Amino acid sequence: MSGWKGMARGWRGDLPRKIEWIPPSNPRICANFLDFYALAAYPTTMEFTQRFVVEYEYSVHFTRDALAPASEVLRETLPAAGAPHRCLFVVDSGLAAATPELLQRVEQYAAHNDHRLTLVAPPLVVQGGEACKNDPALLASVRAALEAGGICRHSFVVALGGGAVLDLVGYAAATVHRGVRLIRMPSTVLAQNDAGIGVKNGVNAFGTKNFCGTFAPPFSVINDLDLLRTLPRRDQRAGQAEAVKVALVRSAEFFAELEASSRELAACEEAATEAMVTRCAREHLEHIAGGGDPFELGSARPLDFGHWSAHRLEEMTNGEVRHGEAVAVGMAVDTCYAYERGLLTMEQRDRVLRLLRDLGLDLHHPELERMDLASALDSFRQHLGGALCVTLPRGIGRLVEVSEMDLDLLRRCIAWLGQQDAVSQGDDR
Repeated sequence: MSGWKGMARGWRGDLPRKIEWIPPSNPRICANFLDFYALAAYPTTMEFTQRFVVEYEYSVHFTRDALAPASEVLRETLPAAGAPHRCLFVVDSGLAAATPELLQRVEQYAAHNDHRLTLVAPPLVVQGGEACKNDPALLASVRAALEAGGICRHSFVVALGGGAVLDLVGYAAATVHRGVRLIRMPSTVLAQNDAGIGVKNGVNAFGTKNFCGTFAPPFSVINDLDLLRTLPRRDQRAGQAEAVKVALVRSAEFFAELEASSRELAACEEAATEAMVTRCAREHLEHIAGGGDPFELGSARPLDFGHWSAHRLEEMTNGEVRHGEAVAVGMAVDTCYAYERGLLTMEQRDRVLRLLRDLGLDLHHPELERMDLASALDSFRQHLGGALCVTLPRGIGRLVEVSEMDLDLLRRCIAWLGQQDAVSQGDDR
């Protein structure tokens, strides 16, 4: 027998005069009040180390017409065990407007595959775009739909839409019942090659982008390439900025491929777009799996290159500037800064800026001139955690992390980009 010998004299009584510890054969946590009472009086500490490993695995599919009744991808993604599974579809309003038959197709798909899934309600349509992440009422409405539909940890939420809607629905799913299973069906270039295939979600709060969010890998991702046909060219090009980002810090070969196909990408030609999306997604997935920090416990975020000013630009313009457009501007600033720091040659700097421009992306925005750079960098530092860590290109396809940014030099880079932008607009006229 082991434990504490001695007796407490009541809640308000004195501590026992003698406490003796009999070493246990196996360490245990005290199981009753008297044990805790005696332990508090004993001049020692106890420590238990808990360690376990959780492996994550999820499939990322590239397909077409995923909601055709005979399509196997979504049906086979749902486990046979426990079928039919309760499912709630949440659909981006922009996608629903661009594809009027979409909601009916969801219901037809479920009816045709009722041995594998059951809709708990008609598809829920939510506002798309960055504005949806600013509205707490939308988050509450998704959670309410999950509760009303009886969605549990063995059920599924299917999010169909752009990156902002996937973020919103992902956050709702991750925080209901401490996490219900999420299937993402991204509908934009940016979502299919970047936002929709990762392990993060989030909404904006207190004027800060992604202030609330979790790390919650999806159950599966289904990239239906046919959905990209519904996108306006502006949104397609905005998503291409993320591909430039990934290529610039990870792969000189991929960067050269983007340069070679820039004319086709700018025209949003289907074959070039699909090749870019799949290659970018593969690079992104390899970074998550092989980068050593999938849940971003450290301060380095290589795939946040160009984002410290991009996030602030989005906030300053109330989402008028798309995320990808803001990232293009942020990359232009940091590319010029890297050149001034000797990390890029002039030829490399010009290649990056030329590619962004050839894709139809702006390299400057008037709000940059009014941006509080120190505040933007500090907000980015808080978002990362720990010390400031900014990713910069070191040549094409390589990167370096820096812990300081020269504000005066940044201002000169922004001014130079503004001058280049003015010259370019003059040429266009």
